[in-house]
Amino acid sequence: MSITRTMNLEPKTTENADAISSQILETTQKKLGLIPNMYTGMANNTALLDGYVSAYSSFRANSGFNPQEQEVVFLSIAFENDCEYCMAAHSFVGDKMTNVPIEVTNAIRNNTEIPNEKLKALSTFSRAITSKRGLPTDVDIDNFINAGYTEKNILGVIAGVGIKTMSNYFNHIFNTPVDEAFKSRVWKKK
Repeated sequence: MSITRTMNLEPKTTENADAISSQILETTQKKLGLIPNMYTGMANNTALLDGYVSAYSSFRANSGFNPQEQEVVFLSIAFENDCEYCMAAHSFVGDKMTNVPIEVTNAIRNNTEIPNEKLKALSTFSRAITSKRGLPTDVDIDNFINAGYTEKNILGVIAGVGIKTMSNYFNHIFNTPVDEAFKSRVWKKK
């Protein structure tokens, strides 16, 4: 079931957002060279934007996953949640910024076999945590651990699910347009 009503949030800028959101947008512009459309919408509620950006930054620094694994987690969750915006954004980040092999990002995007056993186990577990709403089976956990991950990595996946839930739900409800920078990796649910 998708939302049929039109949502009309005003995209916020560094000039018209509140002080905290404005600072986040400004920092993002300096760091990325752009302010993603998702951020300009989230800036309508500082708790959402600040919470998302803080958790995202902490995940990048402290999740226990390397940058390629982080993108696999985010892409797998976005796929499971059918988030077209995040699939485009994280495909772009994976391909251009964190050097995830294109074969891996394409396999996640196309729901086909991932050509790396460890990343396949990470993707499968991330999807299981998402689809089963935090209730993986013993087999799900054993397969993840047997692929070389740890119980601490389970916590990292949980953090990733929390972060992507905020962004995926926001993008679903407000139908965030894909940024020009990410358009080369637009994704549509099949």
